[in-house]
Amino acid sequence: MGIGGSIFLIAIGAIFAFAVDVELGWLDLSVVGWVLMLAGVVGLAMTAWLWRGRRRTVVSTPVQDTRVVPAVRDDQVVEEYREVRRPGHPV
Repeated sequence: MGIGGSIFLIAIGAIFAFAVDVELGWLDLSVVGWVLMLAGVVGLAMTAWLWRGRRRTVVSTPVQDTRVVPAVRDDQVVEEYREVRRPGHPV
């Protein structure tokens, strides 16, 4: 339903429950207003609960190439060594 739809139902329900004083015989508009407000509150609570799961932070590290590539400098072979440490793991 979303936040906007929930607030809309709460507002329309409040108008029917508190501001409209009309007798329709078989339909009580104040009860309809209370039902709409209840549906809006339930929709707002469900939307907040579903959005709570979306706000988790996911940290990902890119995969690094750990191959050793020999390089030649002035007729000497130099090997490079890379140590990759993952965050949160003890050394």
